[in-house]
Amino acid sequence: MSNPSISKYGWTAVPRKVSTLLQQHSTATSPAPALHLSTIELPSSPLASAVFSYAQSELPLETLHHSMRVYYYGVAILAHAFPSWASESFNETYYLTCLLHDIGTTPSNITSTLLSFEFYGAMLSHALLRSLASPVAQAENVTEAIIRHQDLGDTGTLTQIGALIQLATIFDNMGGNPELVHRGTIEEVVKLWPRLKWSSCFAVTIRRENSLKPWAHTTHLGEKEFPEGVEENTLMEAYE
Repeated sequence: MSNPSISKYGWTAVPRKVSTLLQQHSTATSPAPALHLSTIELPSSPLASAVFSYAQSELPLETLHHSMRVYYYGVAILAHAFPSWASESFNETYYLTCLLHDIGTTPSNITSTLLSFEFYGAMLSHALLRSLASPVAQAENVTEAIIRHQDLGDTGTLTQIGALIQLATIFDNMGGNPELVHRGTIEEVVKLWPRLKWSSCFAVTIRRENSLKPWAHTTHLGEKEFPEGVEENTLMEAYE
């Protein structure tokens, strides 16, 4: 018997290679329509509200804004490219992942462990979610997605939640796959959650992580190439 939690919380395996994933979904190759933020509802369960309050208290303002942009961009990508994935439980799981994916980069957390920030942040997030009575399968998929949100590559698979947050974070950080989100949607998102010079802010964080932990998982994206790619995000340059 299949496990209903697989589809409910976005565990379904999809290709890690972005081009392969997008080719499997016909709408992903057509121009993205404008999606007005007034049509996007934030998850409002007690769990979602508690995690938002936690993120608001723990994350630097720039990182909180990034996390919320990642949610909105992800929902726009979901509606355009992967509408069949969406459900109330999927969207909430994605929202929790967005709020917590960079918790390991806070000034106190990044220096309190030898672990790469994604791994430490995932551990913190799992403990938080279970303390708030998040279902085990949901908490575990948030944890998995946080660990793998920078695990870009061309082989193997990852979960739907992991794929979506990879697409949305790379979109906000580097302007990757710009065809997936309409310019009008970008403008509404940055008006609601301004970038606050995010490109330079995040580049500093990447270099700090790699300096503190030369073994960090972030280095697989290129010790020089990744922070420079963030700084050279031409898609978002006008909104910095």
